[in-house]
Amino acid sequence: MPKIDAPTVAEHRSARRAALLAAAADILATRGVDAMSLATVGAATGLARSSVYQYFDSTPALLAAVVEDEFPRATERLRSAVTEGVNPAEQIDAFVRTALKMATEPMHRSLYALGNAGLPPVCRARLVELHDAMYAPLRAAIADLHVPEPELVSRLVLGLLGAAVQAIRSGAPLMRVQPQALRLIHDGLAGLT
Repeated sequence: MPKIDAPTVAEHRSARRAALLAAAADILATRGVDAMSLATVGAATGLARSSVYQYFDSTPALLAAVVEDEFPRATERLRSAVTEGVNPAEQIDAFVRTALKMATEPMHRSLYALGNAGLPPVCRARLVELHDAMYAPLRAAIADLHVPEPELVSRLVLGLLGAAVQAIRSGAPLMRVQPQALRLIHDGLAGLT
């Protein structure tokens, strides 16, 4: 009988599953989606591939679980940052600063790698839903500015934010990218109000 490393079997399984998800996110962040397999994740956690199958029946299932594990945490971090702003302009700034800071972190690299993964259509659709939830606080703050066509403006701001994230991913320092992105967003929004 295998050794249980927690007070209950349920807690043991929960801890193992969490360790597998953390290892998968780390592999995605450091080695990319092509390195992802149940055997690789098992090796990273000290489990045989056959043991990993007790938690995930395939690599796509593991990737889907990583999506469901990582995105809500990222979304909560952005939502929390936005609530610290007292007005829409401060909320937008908080969202942008937090999103750009997150782009420098391993979690973002794993989320980015998931976007390039060969996920089944249902998982891709779920990614779209999770992205929409992630960006909802920014869209709400922009709508609160009472700019014309807030949905279009939100998409344009997200496009600029995406370009800023790509610049950081390509090696541009956060301390150079962030003020430029904020200046462009401020100037663009000021021209609409």
